[in-house]
Amino acid sequence: MYLAPNAPHDLYARRLVLFDFDGTLADTKPYIVQTATKVLLEFGLSPDQLGDVGRLVGPPFPEAFSMVYGLSKADAAEVTRRYRERYAKLGPEGWPLFPQVKELLASLHDQGRLVAAASSKRQRVLERCIDDNGVASLFDLIAGKPTDEPVTKAQTIAWALKRMGVATTDAVMVGDRKYDIEGAVACDVPGVGVDYADTGTMEELVGAGAVAVADSVPELAQVLGATL
Repeated sequence: MYLAPNAPHDLYARRLVLFDFDGTLADTKPYIVQTATKVLLEFGLSPDQLGDVGRLVGPPFPEAFSMVYGLSKADAAEVTRRYRERYAKLGPEGWPLFPQVKELLASLHDQGRLVAAASSKRQRVLERCIDDNGVASLFDLIAGKPTDEPVTKAQTIAWALKRMGVATTDAVMVGDRKYDIEGAVACDVPGVGVDYADTGTMEELVGAGAVAVADSVPELAQVLGATL
């Protein structure tokens, strides 16, 4: 576990805990990579051009395809459309929670703390993924991406804070990529990173300003003051 010297001492007691979904609560990388690989190959990219498709986990679609592969806005939109056609056919096997995540959420809920999802996933897909895992009742707010118009993680976090009526001094954001941490920092909320999903790295998360990085769900529970 990494803990920054300037990390707030009250992370374990902050009233609102915001979570990213992909790579933080759920092990979604395998099917995201599998689906995106098929679509990109069909679209004409070569295996050499694909490289590490896992880079797509984190940034919002369709912008992710432009950021990672340099696709034009129109091509990124078309690839996203094809990707979503395939992804929509998946079932719960495509977005399983990491072991002990349900217990972590339940512990926070039982403490009377507020739990929110703040994700770049589309709203209805995010709601479906959470519902499929049987944990919808443990969330006080599910904040996904309402449309394909550009929305930053900072905007999603700020909206969630306003909706929940919680000050930045009483919230913490948990995520697996620099986008989550940078969004938190932009909102003056401490960002806690997780690197157990093979998505973001310790170096990426610390470099983005994470006040702590957990290597496992039990370590994350320790940082947040939850019990498993």
